[in-house]
Amino acid sequence: MKSLFLDTNIIIDLLAKREPFYRSAAQLFSLADKMQLQLSVSALTFANTNYILLKEKKPAEAKLILRKLKLLVKVISLDDKIIGLSLNDNDFKDYEDSLQYYSAIENGDDLIITRNLKDFLKSKIPVLTAEQYLQRI
Repeated sequence: MKSLFLDTNIIIDLLAKREPFYRSAAQLFSLADKMQLQLSVSALTFANTNYILLKEKKPAEAKLILRKLKLLVKVISLDDKIIGLSLNDNDFKDYEDSLQYYSAIENGDDLIITRNLKDFLKSKIPVLTAEQYLQRI
């Protein structure tokens, strides 16, 4: 079974129903729900998503949404190794992207799904948009 690491923007596309990206994000989660692939995210994604949700939802509502999300994804801890690798990699302009990248690498994910391909130009694993991935399966 393929293991896909989802960048935070894919999660926000799904939860905020951002068009035109919602449909492909929802399809990924549908495949995960059917046990056809495994989805993983960084613990940082939960923190960032909560922050965004709280702009429009009450804390209890945001937490309920995150609980449902947790049922479909594997959460990768941000540990000392990931922090260290991210701090010492000068190929990433955005530190958050390096945290996401090394979370995927350390988890052994097969590829990264993001809408910001340019942020992962030097990735050692494939990086695709959700649409690109779905077209290949």
